[in-house]
Amino acid sequence: MIIENSNFILEHIASSGQCFRMNKIKEAEFSVIAGGKVLLLKQLEEQKVLLSCSEKDFKEFWKDYFDLDYDYEGIVGGLVTGEDEFLKKAAAYGYGLRILKQELFETLITFIISQRKSIPAIKRCVEELCQRFGERKTDTAANMVYYTFPSPESLGKAGKEALREAGLGYRDEYVRQTALAVAKGDIDLDCLKTLSYEEALKELMKLPGVGIKVANCVALYGLHQIDAFPVDVWIDRILKDIYSNKFDVTIYNGYAGIVQQYMFYYIRSL
Repeated sequence: MIIENSNFILEHIASSGQCFRMNKIKEAEFSVIAGGKVLLLKQLEEQKVLLSCSEKDFKEFWKDYFDLDYDYEGIVGGLVTGEDEFLKKAAAYGYGLRILKQELFETLITFIISQRKSIPAIKRCVEELCQRFGERKTDTAANMVYYTFPSPESLGKAGKEALREAGLGYRDEYVRQTALAVAKGDIDLDCLKTLSYEEALKELMKLPGVGIKVANCVALYGLHQIDAFPVDVWIDRILKDIYSNKFDVTIYNGYAGIVQQYMFYYIRSL
């Protein structure tokens, strides 16, 4: 099926560092694995995207996953026409970026893994984890064999050596202990969805390997708390070098995470 949206550029979303299972197949064509499903996408025009799924699957899952009902046009348009020169350039450069609504457990584990790793290295590690501990599936519409993201039970039962062989390094025990906490119900991920941003951060940081940066990433990409503003080395560089540590994030209350995503995508291009 073909959809039309004024702010949906696949290249920008796939390269934005928020999702580690959206990959470029060839020019303008991408695959994404999420929610136990696989989807092929092709950018036909700036506002037209071809999807390999049925209309039913699109309405039941992918439309929400890509947050296609949210008005990015108003936010991005406001940044492009605003007075902040850096944000004007960032918004124009990254036009089409959207914050995905990712599965919470997957987001939690992948951002624990992401610490001190490059994006290609994270992708390799996540894919290895899925092939070792996920479920093998075949999608006839996409003509593709793929692996789902492992369940908390599967990762919790995995041995430390097996996890390390997947490329986790020192993060192996963080991943295993966090998976066990979820599997045993020591933390209720569904309950996190009902908490405020600040409350969710506090609960997330009780988990092994989850500091303030990872907690903010999980809040933004897994809980869709779009007021979250993760600060990694790239954003820290912007805050220091561009804004002399005087950036007022409160100006962007309600969508600070979207602003952060455009900042991150743009600074990495420079």
